[in-house]
Amino acid sequence: MSAASTSGPAPALVLRPATRADLPAVLALLADEDKVVDPAQVAVTDAHERAFAAIEADPRNEMLVLVEGGGQDTGETVVGCLQATYIPGLGKGGAERSLIEAVRVRADRRGAGLGRTLMREAAARARARGCRLLQLTSDKRREDAHRFYTAAGFTNSHEGFKLAL
Repeated sequence: MSAASTSGPAPALVLRPATRADLPAVLALLADEDKVVDPAQVAVTDAHERAFAAIEADPRNEMLVLVEGGGQDTGETVVGCLQATYIPGLGKGGAERSLIEAVRVRADRRGAGLGRTLMREAAARARARGCRLLQLTSDKRREDAHRFYTAAGFTNSHEGFKLAL
């Protein structure tokens, strides 16, 4: 954990499916990756509500949050998130793959191993589903994220393309 958490044991980290109550914290993480955004200041729109409901209802999609347990009095703090989509495919012998997107760790908590925990746990979930490949996309401008993914064992094996509709 961070140097600030030197008194007592480090709070437990858990990766779990997001609940509707986590939506403001997830949107805060996605709003600005360079600073901490207060979830209370995030507007949750009808479009966000519909998207979250669709993810939650789809057995091939998960919005996952990395939470730090603060104990009975303080509750949990969302310190990271990602969306995992599980895709059946004919390639790789018919194996399923996991596509990871929207990976974020709270700006003030980076460098303490939370990203490694997030990705390790996401990979374990994918393996448990029988996935044989974990893939992700990342904006070309996110150079720090690219260094992190490379250090985590990902290879830059493909060139990606998008078409705005």
